Amino acid sequence: MSKHILHTASSRGHANHGWLDSWHSFSFAGYYNPERMHFGALRVLNDDTVAQGMGFGTHPHDNMEIVSIALEGDLEHKDSMGNVAVIRAGDVQVMSAGTGIRHSEYNRNPDKLTRFLQIWVFPKLRNVEPRYDQISLRPENMQNRLLQILSPSADDEGVWIHQDAWFHMGRFDAGVQENYTLKKTGNGVYAFVLEGSFVVDGVELNRRDALGIEDIASFTVESKSDHSSILLLEVPMEF
Repeated sequence: MSKHILHTASSRGHANHGWLDSWHSFSFAGYYNPERMHFGALRVLNDDTVAQGMGFGTHPHDNMEIVSIALEGDLEHKDSMGNVAVIRAGDVQVMSAGTGIRHSEYNRNPDKLTRFLQIWVFPKLRNVEPRYDQISLRPENMQNRLLQILSPSADDEGVWIHQDAWFHMGRFDAGVQENYTLKKTGNGVYAFVLEGSFVVDGVELNRRDALGIEDIASFTVESKSDHSSILLLEVPMEF
């Protein structure tokens, strides 16, 4: 029988710094909850809104796989590897911090907010050479299906990271049901509702609710409303 961990939207940690409004699924910065340190290899899932003309100044990372998914607006990225890029709504960005990188992220728009998900995954290899990549998702490829957006392989669909993890996103009409089969034995899935409502493995979830699922080979995802969207993060539970 599968094991569930329910994280409702309102139970997340919250920090409003004025320029940054951030909701934390797991302990982060000033938010500490010993029962929410991580879900397997998934260490951080921050739901961030960045004010107009504001952003994160240059700061360091190392030995972490960092994934950003832009939901609204755009975010300018600069890093110590020489990359200068902008991620826009529908883009997925990945950085393998490895031996160490420094980067900054800014919302340069004077008149609109930027919303994005910041996701950290523990790597299976430490001290790798830092790397950067990004892709743009086509909305029609996610309509009423789960689209793979991340995997462990550079030859597979989406971006890749140094971990046996697979991410999928989908946008659904009401009543559409999909079956998800885990890619690797021993992995779990953290299902995070972006918009609308779903029933995931028999549990009803609404906007920004999440369900951690362990000890299962497959489960169903059913949309309960039009224009619903969901993110599935499959990660190793032991790493």
